[in-house]
Amino acid sequence: MPSNAVVAASHLAGHLAGWDPSTGTGLVRTVKVRSRAPLRLGLAGGGTDVSPYCELFGGLVLNATIGRYCHATLERRADDRVEFVAPDLEQRSDLESADALGMSLHAAVYRHLNQHFALGDPALTITTCADAPPGSGLGSSSTLVVALIEGFREYFSLPLSEYEIASMAYQIERIDCELAGGRQDQYAAVFGGCNMMEFGADRVLVNPLRLKPAIVKELEASLVLYCTGASRSSAAIIASQSDHVWARDQERLEATHALKREAMQMKDALLRGDLKTVAAILHAGWQAKKRLADGVSNESIERVLRVARRGGALAGKVTGAGGGGYVMFLVEPVERPALLRHLASIPGGRVETVHFVEEGAAAWTVR
Repeated sequence: MPSNAVVAASHLAGHLAGWDPSTGTGLVRTVKVRSRAPLRLGLAGGGTDVSPYCELFGGLVLNATIGRYCHATLERRADDRVEFVAPDLEQRSDLESADALGMSLHAAVYRHLNQHFALGDPALTITTCADAPPGSGLGSSSTLVVALIEGFREYFSLPLSEYEIASMAYQIERIDCELAGGRQDQYAAVFGGCNMMEFGADRVLVNPLRLKPAIVKELEASLVLYCTGASRSSAAIIASQSDHVWARDQERLEATHALKREAMQMKDALLRGDLKTVAAILHAGWQAKKRLADGVSNESIERVLRVARRGGALAGKVTGAGGGGYVMFLVEPVERPALLRHLASIPGGRVETVHFVEEGAAAWTVR
C-alpha cells in the first residue's frame, strides 16, 4: 500500500499547475495567499473536550465565534529559505531556530504539511498576527494553527475538508507539539458560527445552532468582555484536569459531568432566547469549572467578578481554561453602561464588546 505522502502527492498532481516538489518552486502560479480564522467564546461545556474525559464519557461543548481573528500570509520567496514573521509579537525566525524563538507552532505546521503532502520544502515567508494576545482564553493558539493550515490549503490547492483541517490542527498542536489542551478551539475556528460540538473516542460532530437574528443581537447587547491583562498558559491547568480524570477523582468528575449537562441546558435556553436562564447556567458553569483543577480562578479574577456584580452583571466566567485572559459577563443591556464604568475602575484591564460571526476559516489569493 502506498504511503500517505505518495497518496497525497498523487492527489496534488491535478491541483498544483506544474509544482515541482524536488525544488519547492517550479511553476506555481500563486505568489501570495492570505487566510484568517475566527477566535471563539466558550459558552458552556468547556473542559469536557479534554482527554481522557471525552474518550471515556463523551464531551459536549457549546461555543460561538467572534469577530476577532488569527491571520496568516504565505508568500513565495526567490531564494530557498523559509522565514516565519510575527509582527505583533516582534518575532522573526527561520525554520531551524523557530522552536527556540517561540515560533514552534509555525514550524510544526510547515513540517507537518510539507511531509504529509510531499511539498518538497517550499521556500516561503509566512507572516502571522492575532487580534488577541497569547493566553487570552479565546483559543488563539489553535486558531493560529487553523489559519496557517487554511493558508497552505489555498496556496497549494490541498484536498482538505473542514473536518480534516480541524483534525490536522489538533494533531499538530496536541500530538506533534505535545501541548496540553482540548478539541473545541480547532473545530470552532474551522467551522465558525454557534455550534454544539460532540467529542467521543473516535468521532467529532459539529452541530450548528440556528439562532434567530433577534436572539443573536440580544446576546451581543448583553455580553461584555474584560481583558484582565494577565496572560496565562493553560497547559498546567489542563494537565491537572486530565490527571484528576485518570485518578477517578469523584468530586472533579462530577464537576465535569455538570459542565456537560449545562451545555445541553444552555443550548435549549439560547434557542428559546431565554437569557435569564442563560445567565443562571453561565454562573453554575463557572462554579463547576472552578472545581476542575487548582488555578482555574485566583484572587485577581475573583476581584473582577465582585466588581462586576456590583456593576449589575448577572453572571461571569473566565473564557478559557482559567488563570487569566478574558472574563465574559452577561448583563441586562440597559445596565451595561454601569457595568462598563465599574470594570473601567479596575487598573490594568480593558473592557470590550462582542460581535458574533458565522464564517469560519477562509483563505484567498492576492493577485
